[in-house]
Amino acid sequence: MAQAHAGEPVAALRERLVAEAQAMLKEDETTCRHLAQHGQVLILNGQRLLTHCNTGALATGAYGTALGVMRAAWEAGKRFSVWVDETRPLLQGARLTTWELGKLGIPYTLIPDGAAATLMHQGKVDMVILGADRIAGNGDTANKIGTYSLAVLAHHHDLPFYVAAPLSTFDFSIPDGDHIPVEERAGEEVTHLWGQAVAPAGAPALNLAFDVTPNELISGIITEKGVMAPPFSSSLKPFREARG
Repeated sequence: MAQAHAGEPVAALRERLVAEAQAMLKEDETTCRHLAQHGQVLILNGQRLLTHCNTGALATGAYGTALGVMRAAWEAGKRFSVWVDETRPLLQGARLTTWELGKLGIPYTLIPDGAAATLMHQGKVDMVILGADRIAGNGDTANKIGTYSLAVLAHHHDLPFYVAAPLSTFDFSIPDGDHIPVEERAGEEVTHLWGQAVAPAGAPALNLAFDVTPNELISGIITEKGVMAPPFSSSLKPFREARG
């Protein structure tokens, strides 16, 4: 934008940039609201949902993806509760998702990441719904580390596992999840908590920020154009072709 309007005064450029940012924010909110309306029909009264990481207004522009689906369902009068994974090592679930659900008035309970299997076994989870950072052309989904584990657990316990993400999350140039690079972050995020050591000095740590969930473990992908159902090779075909 700066190059296209190089001859304009700085003040005019600033106004253009602000206007563009506001337009992007509005577009994101509109997209998320459409996504949320498509997804909220999946939630029933009395259900117990389980989510991972943060997918609300703090993670998007104004409304949210997976948490936006919950918000839309709540605003539609449905009543349900949410299990919130703490989401180690940076605790996005504990720090952010609980705060957002609290502001919305949606009942939640914070749980250790490792508690999901037991809750599913006890019949206390009805659905898993979470977001995505990147989705390959075949529906394989990269998201916060721990997502793949939840998908395996949901499959074992015959529970629906939904991913909520706008179509902009799809990268059709990537054929499958094996081609999605996974970021490895500093080990100190695992060995320390807010600067306080929680492991012996020098303890080696592997800190993968994301994992990739195979598409066959996903019940559906909630987008602003509707809920894409497996086989994703068919349901995603029109959008893949539209991208060229």
